[in-house]
Amino acid sequence: MKKPTAILLLHCPDQQGIITDVTKFITDNRGNIVYLDQYVDTIDGMLFMRIEWELDGFLIPRTKIQEYVDTMFAVRYSMNINVFFSDVKPRMAIFVSKMSHCLYDLLARYKAGEYDIDIPCIVSNHEDLRYVAEQFNIPFYVWSIKKDHSNKAEVEAAEMDLLRKEEVSFIVLARYMQIISDEMIEAFPHHIINIHHSFLPAFIGAKPYHQAYERGVKIIGATSHYVTAELDAGPIIEQDVVRITHKDTPESLVLKGRDLEKIVLSRAVSKHIERKILTYKNKTIIFS
Repeated sequence: MKKPTAILLLHCPDQQGIITDVTKFITDNRGNIVYLDQYVDTIDGMLFMRIEWELDGFLIPRTKIQEYVDTMFAVRYSMNINVFFSDVKPRMAIFVSKMSHCLYDLLARYKAGEYDIDIPCIVSNHEDLRYVAEQFNIPFYVWSIKKDHSNKAEVEAAEMDLLRKEEVSFIVLARYMQIISDEMIEAFPHHIINIHHSFLPAFIGAKPYHQAYERGVKIIGATSHYVTAELDAGPIIEQDVVRITHKDTPESLVLKGRDLEKIVLSRAVSKHIERKILTYKNKTIIFS
């Protein structure tokens, strides 16, 4: 069994001595550092760092680590710091509509042990994929949204109640064909992951493969990003592309795109689970 670790994700204005001070704090308290990655954005003058150390023998109780690092570094370096623990499993809710390819891929990876998480619920606006949830023995909840969206506020209130009850830590939109409200986004800032079936910022909105066909592009892509209030414009986590030709039809583009969507979404989810993503402005720093 891997020993439990503490993880710091931090960013602040860059200056001399920060890495030395942070690593000294850990080693002075008998922490064995097992991972350190850092990046300096020389344009904005910002330092980004991920550091992880074993908790066995560490002198500071885990419940006090956030308080200690805030006291020592937050004000001194104008530092934004988040503390995570490797033995605390994230709880992932999946939102779906009618398409099953991303859902099946996520659940298969979960059952294969690729994701060290819990999945307490799958939420949908249609009954179509209940059978998939039942195959994996995961509770499936449906709230239908009227065409005029007159009950959307009521539906999201019920969904939020469920998310709180299940102590969900992040949400994955696995081709969920509804716009998330500002209220839910504010409740899960940079913790709602979407898969968009195009290489953003190209072809935002509906039917991007059909848009790509009409435009005659030579590559199509998929983009996984955090959800923000602006449609399809949140910080990008992962992207990939595949080449196409004039022989492709909108239907063949959709089939090729679905393979990409699964891969790109799975990579984004993995990085989030591993706490290897920092968001800054509207971009992400992805640690190796």
